[in-house]
Amino acid sequence: MRRLKEVAIHRFREKASVFLTELHPARDAAERTAVLNALRKRDFDATHHCQAWREGVPVAAFGADDDGEPSGTAGRPMLAVLEGAEATDLIAVCIRWFGGTRLGTGGLVRAYTEGVQGALAAADAMGGWEPVRLLRTGEIRVPLALAHLPFALLGAFPAAAVLGQVFEGDSALLRFECPPDLVPALELAWRDRSRGGAIHWD
Repeated sequence: MRRLKEVAIHRFREKASVFLTELHPARDAAERTAVLNALRKRDFDATHHCQAWREGVPVAAFGADDDGEPSGTAGRPMLAVLEGAEATDLIAVCIRWFGGTRLGTGGLVRAYTEGVQGALAAADAMGGWEPVRLLRTGEIRVPLALAHLPFALLGAFPAAAVLGQVFEGDSALLRFECPPDLVPALELAWRDRSRGGAIHWD
């Protein structure tokens, strides 16, 4: 998964219509609204300001808007490209100046898809991304006498990182984080080592 660091732009012409796609970093609704309002004010003469966005690590919210184009021909294709690129915390705005020639449903889908693909390529070319790791947080609770056991388990998985251990009454509670794809292997290993014990995940 990756997060946009700076604005990326792609402009092209399709059958007399001009398409300008901009990707902007935006981590919440307020930032997205500010970006969209600024672009609407700057390019007030444009016919459409279509958008798609994704937010969070892992992605907790997303959305799209056709802004007057036929339903499903702009925002949804734009969002699909962002999903395929595993991009988050950004908004894509594709601004169209209608040139008088209708593109048809298929033509619109292709144009809005190309707009976002082009802006993503521009971001790639200028190194405009930062990687973000998706991690799961787990807890293992054991009797005090077995406080060492979770450390022994996690020591066999270099990708898992201990966050800390606390003692509560006659129990020891260890918190750790790991990549999501490690979850099944960790659960199986802990079940075997603890003879039926379970890991609790956030």
